[in-house]
Amino acid sequence: MTFEATIRPADYQDVGTLYRFICELEETQLNAVAFRAVFQRNLTDKRVHYLVAEINEDIVGFISCHVQYLLHHTGKVGEIQELYVMPEYRNQQIGRQLVAAMEQLAEAHGFVNLEVTANQKRTHTHRFYQQLTFRPSHFKFVKEFQ
Repeated sequence: MTFEATIRPADYQDVGTLYRFICELEETQLNAVAFRAVFQRNLTDKRVHYLVAEINEDIVGFISCHVQYLLHHTGKVGEIQELYVMPEYRNQQIGRQLVAAMEQLAEAHGFVNLEVTANQKRTHTHRFYQQLTFRPSHFKFVKEFQ
């Protein structure tokens, strides 16, 4: 079965649901107070785009994109930071609908690129993005400070 989701911008009332989604995505229990503060701050930042997918007024998916003006691209670049779909709605085109909505937003806002980084262990995620014509062109290196 394929669902046609309603895609809309996230708002602060969505914070509890999105907190649960991101904790599951990251496979950890994030600091809820810090999460709420970052979420609230980002909602007012025009360089951050949060979209949710709803079915019957229930949020079933989420995508986020952060925008930067990068010298080496000589323009505005969006990077998908998180994409989550509830397990019972996976393989129902919800993720594709969220990415398509973000692509429309990217075109409307004049992005030169839309990028995504996925953990090396998430090979199914790599296949998903490649099916959507994203191409693997870079390696990402991370140094943590915690």
